[in-house]
Amino acid sequence: MIAITQPQPKLNGQSELELNQELDFEQFLAQCPEDGRYELVDGKMVKILATRKHYDVADLIMDAMKDEVKRLKLNYVVNNVAAVLTTNKKGKEQGRHPDVCAIDRDVWRGDRLNHRGMRSPIQLAVEVVSTNWEDDYIDKLDEYERCGIAEYWIVDYLAIGSRNYLGDPKEASVFVFALDAERKYQVTRFQNSDRIISSTFPELNLTVEQVLNA
Repeated sequence: MIAITQPQPKLNGQSELELNQELDFEQFLAQCPEDGRYELVDGKMVKILATRKHYDVADLIMDAMKDEVKRLKLNYVVNNVAAVLTTNKKGKEQGRHPDVCAIDRDVWRGDRLNHRGMRSPIQLAVEVVSTNWEDDYIDKLDEYERCGIAEYWIVDYLAIGSRNYLGDPKEASVFVFALDAERKYQVTRFQNSDRIISSTFPELNLTVEQVLNA
């Protein structure tokens, strides 16, 4: 995905100084437009743009997870609308918008009249990698681990990340990070015909090839 800094909407009575102030998560949710996808990054609202292929990959994964929820009657909600509260290394609030979220149904329904902001850690986040790959491999990885998201997928269908992650030559991969007993991520890499192993959806029958061919 491509992130573009979004000018903050000017409300009646706001001064230019107020408009230039950094946002916290609550202010981000209050000002976030209903249309499109946005994140709060370092106090600024940014609009997220992605290609059709990007959305196709995310939709395939989301549909597969929804099928598992329905088939096994799992207590999860799977969607792509949640803005998730995280913090960066400096302790500043961020608002991340994963391509796919799996959220405990009781947590999701605990405040159903609220907007899409999630202040409690979600169960699983999926990020489909685009040109700003460092966000997914570095920044979001750190933030999702810190806030306690149990499982995090990086779907690098373009093999666009660093060779440090993808090898030489680089190969399209899906990385699944899972929190261990010490609340640190342990990673497994999947390629080609590998079935993607998920602790959240242990019977999920989805291969990397299927994802690449979305």
